[in-house]
Amino acid sequence: MAVTVYLLDDEEALVELHSEVVKMSGLIARAFTRASQFFEQITHFESGSILMLDLQMPEMDGIEVMRRLATMHNPPELILISGHDIGVLNSAEKLCRAHGLKVLASLSKPLSLDYLSQLLKQHRPDDSTQKQPRPTLDENEFDAEGFRRAISQNEMLLYYQPQIDIATGEMSGLEALARWQHPEYGLINLETVIPHAEKLGVMGELTEWVIDTAVKQEQQWQQEGYQACVSVNISASDITSLSLPEKIATLLEDNRLDPTRFKLEVTESALMGELVTSLDILTRLRLKGIGLSIDDFGTGYSSLSQLHKVPFTELKIDRSFVSNMTEDAEALAIVKTCIMLGHELKMRVVAEGVEKKVHFSLLQQMGCDIAQGYFIAKPMPAESVSHWVNSRQQL
Repeated sequence: MAVTVYLLDDEEALVELHSEVVKMSGLIARAFTRASQFFEQITHFESGSILMLDLQMPEMDGIEVMRRLATMHNPPELILISGHDIGVLNSAEKLCRAHGLKVLASLSKPLSLDYLSQLLKQHRPDDSTQKQPRPTLDENEFDAEGFRRAISQNEMLLYYQPQIDIATGEMSGLEALARWQHPEYGLINLETVIPHAEKLGVMGELTEWVIDTAVKQEQQWQQEGYQACVSVNISASDITSLSLPEKIATLLEDNRLDPTRFKLEVTESALMGELVTSLDILTRLRLKGIGLSIDDFGTGYSSLSQLHKVPFTELKIDRSFVSNMTEDAEALAIVKTCIMLGHELKMRVVAEGVEKKVHFSLLQQMGCDIAQGYFIAKPMPAESVSHWVNSRQQL
């Protein structure tokens, strides 16, 4: 079944031109020049549909359209279009994601018709393959017992994404990422269900399993001669658990692991709750030699205040800045500033979202310490790490 592309732009000539590109790309075009007309005629969207949305329109602008789409079932994926400067597009894209809408691209006028055609062709259905639809994931189907059962029945597993030292090209660490091999839904990235797990009160048990599994895996790698540091993400509820420092210290001691080879990653937003308790726990973790990384830096609140109060050893620049820095001057400026700030505060700086060679080269020029992303390696099962280390070529 062909994908429908809705076009919403008050410039009639452009709507007609873009509609022709859509049709030539093998998709269905439905064009509108007024938002009110669009919402009168379209009350629901087919799965996989796309909306090309001009931000600057009379009557109802693109921001208002996004707000309304966010209230609708199964909203289309968006291609945002604007004749304004890139900063307006960037802000609109961030707002779009905050509404829970998916952005395929943000394009400045006048559009490159060749690029638009290539973008749309990626969404043309492939008639040569007939795939069985996977069940839709509904996090509300997961109850506390379901999480506990998954842990006890070994449905949970850890993938590891390598990090490399930009200066030497050597592997410097591995981030442990939890996955759920669900019998019905397949492999689930647990980041998508962690907020639900926190509501159910099972995050403590899940974190305990992740840390225990990562420590045992690190011990195995150490026996094989790999000395890389393993990092584990912890949530807001974890950093209010006063027993966490002692539990981790005991686990590391029992497994004869150097605590400086183990690191906990905390997001800025997680620190916004009970700050006194969090500061207590995080300071005791540092006293025990365990590293602390502030994750997704730049996307939370009171960043400088948190860096000043909490004894972090590492700063991780959020992937949204790193992956966009070749096209977005503002993102590039933020990456440069984060590297400078981290170094001034005596922290190692890690760039996430390194997807291309050009990203890596830019980070190298700016003096960033560590790179992580698909250009380096995708997350992989523990048993694949040794093969990756032995077979990889220096960048």
